[in-house]
Amino acid sequence: MPDLHFTHPRLAAVYDVVDGERSDLLAYLSLAGELGATSLFDIGCGTGSLACGAATAGIAVTAVDPAAASVEVARAKAGAEKVRFIVGPAGAALPLEVELVTMTGNVAQVFLGDEEWSEVLGVAHQALTPGGHLVFESRQPEARAWEAWTTRERFETAAGAVEVSREVTAVKLPFVSFLTTYRFEEDGAVLCSASTLCFRDRQELEAGLAAAGFDIEEVREAPDRPGLELVFIARRP
Repeated sequence: MPDLHFTHPRLAAVYDVVDGERSDLLAYLSLAGELGATSLFDIGCGTGSLACGAATAGIAVTAVDPAAASVEVARAKAGAEKVRFIVGPAGAALPLEVELVTMTGNVAQVFLGDEEWSEVLGVAHQALTPGGHLVFESRQPEARAWEAWTTRERFETAAGAVEVSREVTAVKLPFVSFLTTYRFEEDGAVLCSASTLCFRDRQELEAGLAAAGFDIEEVREAPDRPGLELVFIARRP
């Protein structure tokens, strides 16, 4: 079940403002060019920033997400008319043949169980043409990024001012849970979204990719979060 900030229409509508500048997505677009990909499957597309950007750049895009409210936001963006959006789990997009599969942001870490993670890797493998690539990022547990996650900020959005506070509620590695609270100044509404991410280490991620039939070509540091995240580039033989 996706977190409330993806599934609730009011929260999905302010997600892009609260999430801030997505310079990490520019790196994915650059990587698509580096790999020569002309077709893309974006798993966990959320509000569609990468999907619409890639489609605008001339890439054939299929994007899937289980949160209908987020996909509705995506469909209103420039370039969305060129994207095939699907509401549902990753496997709902199959059968599919693409040259690149992506999981941006925290997407790879929302699959908490080993079975869930193996399943989504299997979907990615099935969707890729031979020689195609899977690219995703994952936070390094040793960086302990969650220690800086307790925050409170105020954002100006199309829906008015919103105060957003975040607090970590549990750290039981590999799982970290946190609560994000949204207070809308316009009417005083308060909405809370509970989240949990799985912090798999590099060895576990590499083992999972190998078990799913991928060859690991490269592991890079995320350009927007050096020392905090790794970007995995894996190839279907």
